Amino acid sequence: MSDAKKYDLEERTARFGEAVIAYAKKLPVTPVIRPLIDQIVRAGTSVGANYCEADDAESKKAFRNNICRCRKESRETKHWLRMIGAALEGEELKAEGRVLWVEAKELNLIFSAIVRKCDE
Repeated sequence: MSDAKKYDLEERTARFGEAVIAYAKKLPVTPVIRPLIDQIVRAGTSVGANYCEADDAESKKAFRNNICRCRKESRETKHWLRMIGAALEGEELKAEGRVLWVEAKELNLIFSAIVRKCDE
């Protein structure tokens, strides 16, 4: 992967959303997991949507607000992944969820750093 692509947040957040969707499709639909699937898909895919909005923001304030939403949604995705992990019985799906959790954490750290830069 080239350095230009490695740091392309629009592409990275889109791939993250796609990975969340693919993961959600593999999850067993039980009374406990069904609402968690809805939550993770909503939060995980909105990270990229909010980043696109931030990228097209017409002011610094709008940019910061959208990046804050990215930060919030990435953090929320971590939470739902943790809850799904607690509800799952199979180790394979838990391991896949942990990989997504790490990516959500990294995205959260990136967006937190951007917010700090905006506040300087």
